[in-house]
Amino acid sequence: MTLEQRVDLRLTQKLALTPQLQMQLKLLQLPQLELSQYIQLELMENPLLELEEEEEQATEIETPVEEQEPLVIDKIEKIIIDDYFSERADDGRDLGYFNPGLEDKPNFELFYSKRTDLWDHLIWQLRLSNAEDRIRLVAEIVIGNIDEDGYLRASDEEIAKLADTDLDTVKAAVSLVQEFDPPGVGARDLKECLLLQLRALDLESSIVASIIAEHLEDVQRKKYEKLSKIFNLSIEDILSAIKIIEKLEPRPGRNFAVTTSSFPIPDVYVKKIEDDYQIILNDEGIPKIRLNNFYKEMVEAKRLPSEEKKFLKEKFRNAIELLKGLEQRHRTIYRVTESLIKFQKDFFDKGVDFIKPLNLRDIAEDLGLHESTISRVTSNKYLACDHGIFSFKFFFSNALPSRTGAISTSKVKELIRKVIDEENPETPFSDSEIAEMLKKQGIDIARRTVAKYREELKIPPKALRRIKKY
Repeated sequence: MTLEQRVDLRLTQKLALTPQLQMQLKLLQLPQLELSQYIQLELMENPLLELEEEEEQATEIETPVEEQEPLVIDKIEKIIIDDYFSERADDGRDLGYFNPGLEDKPNFELFYSKRTDLWDHLIWQLRLSNAEDRIRLVAEIVIGNIDEDGYLRASDEEIAKLADTDLDTVKAAVSLVQEFDPPGVGARDLKECLLLQLRALDLESSIVASIIAEHLEDVQRKKYEKLSKIFNLSIEDILSAIKIIEKLEPRPGRNFAVTTSSFPIPDVYVKKIEDDYQIILNDEGIPKIRLNNFYKEMVEAKRLPSEEKKFLKEKFRNAIELLKGLEQRHRTIYRVTESLIKFQKDFFDKGVDFIKPLNLRDIAEDLGLHESTISRVTSNKYLACDHGIFSFKFFFSNALPSRTGAISTSKVKELIRKVIDEENPETPFSDSEIAEMLKKQGIDIARRTVAKYREELKIPPKALRRIKKY
């Protein structure tokens, strides 16, 4: 075999995100508090931005140049700034966010604690990874579907549809994220979470891993003698293994979660007025920004050194992209909320018992947007209405068969929660008993499905509820 050099012409496809699109995607995904912090940071770093509340300077700014032809950048400003503000309701809708006439804005006592963001922590590690671009792009979607406890709440098939890719790429992306800190992140259930942590400790082939993989329920019920017989080990050896299991973290995202009681801040208020609903985007606490005229005039100055002018032009473009990105974010959240009301009108009219099965594809097709865009919009955001404050994800659920037709899994979870809330703490119901109770109500559900929903509701199993009422 000989080595040789040659020139080949190859045609390849590669997905590239422009800086403007990257900013729009980031702004879409940010919840209320983090959006405010992001804008504050941009205000400090970009001299072309200022708060709208700031008073105009009393004295005129003296420029060292005489009248001159405006630069092209001034024309850009006219096209982008003047036009896009005049077009904000060109489709005939009154965006509640820009409606100053609303007097009785819903009053919620909301409190927040500063916390480290699990998702930013995972994205930071993704940026440092050496994975292929196609896997990194899918891994970002995987991270977007991880909840605050660190669990992945989407199937491989759902992620494949969101990313428009194959299952092998999804599995590679999930495996990549599961290697990140904190150990156990990206698991889909408790068993997988604990096994991932053992793998990080090089204990994946140990007796501890076998106990978790095959007899986790026996551990929860403290059936140590049974485990001793199964594995032919002494009680002391079993207890040593149990001590290792007890030191594992069932909620990998715990250290990144809010540690004090707080209420989520709604990103959207839905207020019923007669037979219609008004959508009000919550702008409380979000800085209102605009371009700074002083620095804009400096950009136009002919005698300004080229390096300084280059710097200001770059900051000008960034400022324009941020303003457009914020406008796009408001529009998209408004449209998604409007579509939600259309699909879930019975919920808004009558309450939680009337929630319907709904998936991201329904909203995406209704609005002509991609499913990944809907996923970003609904991630870590909340909606307030007459029935309470709900995560946007609450409105999306699969369907389960029942005697009266398809029923939302969200409603099934609420029924499970209600059954457990009303049970006798001395004789709590098992998952099988709850499944039988739901079947009597016409809901066809398996015991393992009840166990899955119970875990998602963060409700402990029967043995632990007997000790302490949930």
